[in-house]
This record gives sequence, C-alpha cells and structure tokens, in this order.
Amino acid sequence: MILYLHGFTSGPQSQKARLLGARAAERGIEFVCPQLRHSPAAAIDAAEAIISKILGAGGTVALVGSSLGGYYATYLAEKHGLRAVLVNPAVVAHISLEKFVGPQQNLYSGERFDFTREHIAELRALEVARLSRPENLWLLVEAGDEVLDYRQAVTRYAGARQTVLAGGDHSFTRWAEVLDQVIDFANEHPV
Repeated sequence: MILYLHGFTSGPQSQKARLLGARAAERGIEFVCPQLRHSPAAAIDAAEAIISKILGAGGTVALVGSSLGGYYATYLAEKHGLRAVLVNPAVVAHISLEKFVGPQQNLYSGERFDFTREHIAELRALEVARLSRPENLWLLVEAGDEVLDYRQAVTRYAGARQTVLAGGDHSFTRWAEVLDQVIDFANEHPV
C-alpha cells in the first residue's frame, strides 16, 4: 500500500495525489491519501492509524510525501522502518513554515484555519536528528523550486537515493514522468 502525504494547505485533490492514485490503481496497488489536518500532531496521528492498521493486518506500507508531507514521511519512515519517496520536501519545517503563522486556507477544500506557534512546536517535535536508514529514502527535487531550497534537501538526505532535476518548481513539474519509478521504489522491501 502507498500512503501519500500531501503538503501544507494541499489535499487529496492535488494533481500529484490524483496522478499517483490513478497510476497505482492501474497497477493494482492500494493507494491512500487522507486529508491531513492542519495540526502536525493530528496529521501524524491520522497517518499512524493507517500505518498501524495495514501493518497489523500483515500488509506493507510505503510513503510518498510532498513538501510538508515529505517532512512527515521522513519522521514516519524513520519511526517504522518504511520506504519513502520525498518530493521537494520541507527539510526544517518548523523554520520554513514560521512565516505562515496566522490565517490560512486550504487550496482545495477552501477550509480556513489558523496556523499557530503551537503547530510550529509540533513540527519541531517531529524533526529527525539523524537518518538511520537513508537507503530506504528517495529524494526527488527540482532545482527551480521557488518555495524551498533544494540544496538543503540534498545535504539533509545524504546517503539516500537522489534525483535532482534542473528547472521545474515546487509542484514538481515532471511528476507524470516518474510515477512508475516512484511506485517501483515504494514496492521494494525496506533495508
């Protein structure tokens, strides 16, 4: 099963989630993309419930996380020994999202919410100090990302498989071109 974790103010309706979900379905692979709450602690709790259910039933889980979802996927992959594909991930989310403290709106649902200093503290609590199994991770970044500095991700995920592409933007413009590779990587057994 592939568990997709979307980014800040995003959701299951995002183009990346829809494309990956459709391709996974074509290949007969279970795909789940929950609408994550704006509270990082609540988002992790929801992902943990899905992971626990699948692993408890003897299934396998791989993570794909975009932007803030990549930060969440890093934490969950480390905690549970899972494989994860990280797409233009937030590397130090508690720092990069600091400027968004205040009123926000979900891009797809229109839901309005307040992003607070408490949420920043929740992000800080999820930070992984050191990657113990970088070989279970695949970093996918585009150098033209206008939101996050891809070089921070390249440094942070040293030892992981890395694909750094010139140009592009934070949406990861070449997503449709890598769907099968993402699914193949996700379906390999963790090291």
